[in-house]
Amino acid sequence: MSTGSRNTWEAWARSVPPLACVSTREPCPDPMATATRLARAGLAGQYVVYEADGGVWHFAAGSDVSVTADTGGITARAAGRTWTSRTDGRPLAAFADALSALRDEDDEGSRGEENAGGRHFYGWAAFELAHLLHADPASAGDRPLLHAMVPSVEVTLGADSTVVRAVDEAWARKVADLLAEPAAGQSSTRDEPVREGTEGIIAAGSAAYGRAVARTVGDIRAGLLEKAVVSRKVPLPAERHPDFPATYLAGRRANTPARSYLLDLGGYRAAGFSPETVLEVGDDGRVSTQPLAGTRALGADPAENERRRAELLSDPKEIHEHAVSVRLAWDEMAAVCSPGSVVVEEYMAVRPRGSVQHLASRVTGRLRPDTGPWDAFASLFPAITATGVSKRAALQTLARHEDGPRGLYGGAVFRGSTGGALDAALVLRTLIGTGDEAWLRAGAGVTAQSSPEREIEETCEKLRSVAPYLRFSAD
Repeated sequence: MSTGSRNTWEAWARSVPPLACVSTREPCPDPMATATRLARAGLAGQYVVYEADGGVWHFAAGSDVSVTADTGGITARAAGRTWTSRTDGRPLAAFADALSALRDEDDEGSRGEENAGGRHFYGWAAFELAHLLHADPASAGDRPLLHAMVPSVEVTLGADSTVVRAVDEAWARKVADLLAEPAAGQSSTRDEPVREGTEGIIAAGSAAYGRAVARTVGDIRAGLLEKAVVSRKVPLPAERHPDFPATYLAGRRANTPARSYLLDLGGYRAAGFSPETVLEVGDDGRVSTQPLAGTRALGADPAENERRRAELLSDPKEIHEHAVSVRLAWDEMAAVCSPGSVVVEEYMAVRPRGSVQHLASRVTGRLRPDTGPWDAFASLFPAITATGVSKRAALQTLARHEDGPRGLYGGAVFRGSTGGALDAALVLRTLIGTGDEAWLRAGAGVTAQSSPEREIEETCEKLRSVAPYLRFSAD
């Protein structure tokens, strides 16, 4: 056991094996299903499926190499050893320092990494990290706030090829055998559909939520803040056991997310269909964020969808909610980007996202030479559209009016590289589980013009992106 220093993370990084075995195969006809099947195979103690931009799916698995940080400390594991350090209330900085040691190893040229972007890592950030970054540190709690895995095997499923990277031949063979299975020989999922009515599931807790909305409107009218995204938790029956891979596959086929993910990682299980990214950082330092705010239902009737779209584009409450989100996104980008580089590339488009349609904008910029991807993450996290304006006041309001900590909901699932790239999906429209508990959660942006009835309706509209596709194990 070690204590914190630069040498600590250098020793940890030297213990992380490179993905030395690389092979390229023909593309899979259904990369989504293939990635889900790899997840179900139980190759390792932790796994992630991450759908990136452009219809590319990544599968990563491992259990030996990880980094976990909370308010007080950070723990890194590799090669059967453990390294620890204090975080002194700055877990994100400690987390970034540990991962940067992997980059330093790459830069030395001793790793032989085959991809110019460096080694990849996958992880999550809990919503409560926001309290350390922007509000009251005492509200962050003592649970893990950040977790990342450096995989032993990574499979990239693209339109042109399937690329397998593994630490050794044994791992490569395991994945190759699974990929070689004919479709008829693949193990079937046990995907018993949800029997309870979907509307009954999503209505749980709506009355208490309406009261929380009313209290929040009171805070806004009293001048404490402009907007807060108040959410409600929908627990699933304790006697039922969600099948996360089957839920992911059914839900992803019915949704139109910006990103999607399926994971069993660092104590959380999740199957989600994220409507937006918290941030996207390229190896070249280009950074963007994608605030979505303003919502109407999206159904099977094109004429009704168009009517709701027109209503969305003309509703003063929705336009105000969206505009203040874009304004704050601009300010947060400007804090880490080169002067003059921040622009709004898209403003108030309407994007379909499963059972709803949103007002959407995109703000982009170029990172300053003295900033990096985690500086951008610290500025932009959590997404404005999951907190409110101002963030500090909104976080304080949510701590008063929501039912307990959010955990993964409203946080981020991310894929990054030692080359400087970071892609972080906002955790919304997600089935979440930990231990024997599983739940859904949804929120709505509350402003001075909000009514409890409409915000309850909006949470139901969003829950319909997930609830109809819940699948449970047969046993």
